[in-house]
Amino acid sequence: MAWSTRATTIANHGFDGLLLATIMAGVMLMLLGFLRLGSYIKFIPYPVTVGFISGIAVILFAGQLHDLLGLTLAVKEPADFVSKIQVLAGSIATINPAAVGVAVLTIALIVGVRKVRPTWPAILVAVVAGSLLVYVLKLPVETIGTRFGGIPSSLPLPALPPLSLAKMQAVLPDALSFTLLGAIESLLSAMVADGMTGRRHRSNMELVGQGCANIASALFGGICVTGTVARTATNVRAGARSPLAGAFHSAFVLLFMLVAAPLASYIPLACLAGVLAVVAWGMAEKHEFATLIRTSWGDALVLLTTFGLTVFRSLSEAIVVGFAMGALLFIHRMSQATGIEQHGAVLVPEDQADDADVRPPYDPSAATDPHTAVYRITGAFFFGAASAVGTVLDQLALERKNIILDFAAVPFLDSTAATIVETSVRKTVKAGLRYFIAGASPGVKQALALRGVLSPQVQFASSVAEAQQQLRKLLLGA
Repeated sequence: MAWSTRATTIANHGFDGLLLATIMAGVMLMLLGFLRLGSYIKFIPYPVTVGFISGIAVILFAGQLHDLLGLTLAVKEPADFVSKIQVLAGSIATINPAAVGVAVLTIALIVGVRKVRPTWPAILVAVVAGSLLVYVLKLPVETIGTRFGGIPSSLPLPALPPLSLAKMQAVLPDALSFTLLGAIESLLSAMVADGMTGRRHRSNMELVGQGCANIASALFGGICVTGTVARTATNVRAGARSPLAGAFHSAFVLLFMLVAAPLASYIPLACLAGVLAVVAWGMAEKHEFATLIRTSWGDALVLLTTFGLTVFRSLSEAIVVGFAMGALLFIHRMSQATGIEQHGAVLVPEDQADDADVRPPYDPSAATDPHTAVYRITGAFFFGAASAVGTVLDQLALERKNIILDFAAVPFLDSTAATIVETSVRKTVKAGLRYFIAGASPGVKQALALRGVLSPQVQFASSVAEAQQQLRKLLLGA
């Protein structure tokens, strides 16, 4: 979860407010899981996922430049990407050759061990080797101990933050932000793990687990937590293949803190930066990124927008905007896929009518009955295509006396499309035309019925042939 979100909450409501918002977010995450809403994350478009992950990889790598180069900063390192790069560039003269050497050695060991001995824990080997090198040679490289003073070797007792209705109302917007970001980041991380391991996660169970984790974290004085792509990718790259890896990871971290916390003080930060640099390179969707750029302008636009917002703005904005753009692109493509034909002679938009390449060929069967028009609608008939189809239907009353709409190739019809049909039926019946709907599925019939498209204003038939037969009987009877 973005540090800026947590920092804003602390600035506005204090650390107790952050803990309360974290507990509230944990409860809401659990409710999302119990209500089985986690599966909706699968509707996030692939370009959004690739752009998000690639942006995270860039942010992750940029965050390691300080320790990779052993820079000495005159000011605190900013969280914002642009400001961070500016500060780092201004401190480029303070590069520490020893830190660079440790980082390069770490990266080389990880790559080499994975290639020569793929079953060995390459990251562990590199971290141990780098730590020993710095300790034995007394290299002037910052370690966890020299910068942070080591790792505590005990946990505080669990306790609830101060509770009050007014405080809960004040931190509710922050809790909702934590819930949204936590759910999206965690489930995206799970999707990344699925792609790397070939397994399939359980979205709703993931949300329940994240909710429990947030509540437990706050009770022990911890900040809000999520599953993240960086740690997930690191875990999988280290050989993890099942959910037990997370449980063992937690157990080992706790055991390390209680027993071997003093040893962590000797781990060089340049070594850890080298590990995360390798992770960032591995998690960057380089091939997929290039493929999507070449696939279509729409996918490329969604991808680049999501990537840019992730790097230069925030994760939440990137996901929301990317998802919205992906949805609009989908609607556009679906509307293009929905067509209306008259005996195979496809009607094209007016702005394309003069284009010889898209003008439909002459179909003599379209002129066999000057009083009856048979139109076939194909594809999902929804609001994205309703306007184009409605324009055609509005012209029917001016051209023919009998209208047959073939819905056999329409798998879905939404309320907007049903309203378009209802309006067309009302206009044409008022003008004295006969209206038939053929081949409609039960679901389509139900959607039409809810909008008032019923007999006797319109006649239903199982096929166009049956509708034509019914029409002949009516004409003979007249």
